[in-house]
Amino acid sequence: MLIVAGEALIDMTPTAHNGGTAYVPHPGGSPYNVAMGAGRLGTPTAFFGRISRDAFGQLLKRHLAASKVSLEYVREGQELTTLALVSPSESGEFFSFYCENTADRLLYPEDLPTALPPQAALHFGSYSLVLEPGASSLELLMRREARRRLITLDPNVRPFLIPSREAYLERLLGWLEQADLVKVSQADLEWLYPGENLETIAQDWQKQGPVWVIVTRGGQGAFAVRGQEIIAVQAPRVQVVDTVGAGDAFMSGTLSWLWQSGVWSRAALASLNSAQITAMLNFAARVAAITCTRSGANPPWREEVV
Repeated sequence: MLIVAGEALIDMTPTAHNGGTAYVPHPGGSPYNVAMGAGRLGTPTAFFGRISRDAFGQLLKRHLAASKVSLEYVREGQELTTLALVSPSESGEFFSFYCENTADRLLYPEDLPTALPPQAALHFGSYSLVLEPGASSLELLMRREARRRLITLDPNVRPFLIPSREAYLERLLGWLEQADLVKVSQADLEWLYPGENLETIAQDWQKQGPVWVIVTRGGQGAFAVRGQEIIAVQAPRVQVVDTVGAGDAFMSGTLSWLWQSGVWSRAALASLNSAQITAMLNFAARVAAITCTRSGANPPWREEVV
């Protein structure tokens, strides 16, 4: 099975209303979206994170269950749910986070599962690896389980929540050492390494530990890197409503392709050839493209991906 660890929050998404702007609540959070997307694609999935007992928290849990995601590893808290205000910009959506003392970030080492199923893979990402105390707790889980099972990572960088780019980069290098597969967006890399070549950065990251590093480029598609090998695919052409959750949908598509193909270990990942990687990237790109055709992080079900 797949266990996705990290934050669960509410995206407040803008919509036109009576000549002004209203904000509609949508369940979200990068790891949450990955879990939801994988569950809808038929991958046995569980979510590990801390969710509030408030009304938004109940919405988050109902939404996971409706997407066929197990709540077995969910922890609950009395604190409020994190809110992310989504604002459109020329470079995509900008997020403002309201997350002080909220439930999802207050994850402690004692909340970690003491044992995981032997064949479980773990996915990590986004600000749950930045905000304390949850970040250190999840890093502990990552180090504990690395090389014992498939570990995947999407840093999903949130500059608003990162006081020091240099300190973040140092911490990120530690995650790369533990991960078997990494997905990162062009926007993330351009913020982390202004003016540097994307392929070169991906190759440098791959040397740190991952078998493959995937870089998503929005409407320009995606590419995967292993050593000097670079495999690129184009993005499907669709009518874009918004791009919220598109990168997370790409990640869930990648993980679901791996599950359905029986590629559920570091060794199996290393055995993939260029044709298989191309098929994986194309499937993930279709999943992301469908998500862009509707409002909010609303990934497709398996039968919608043709």
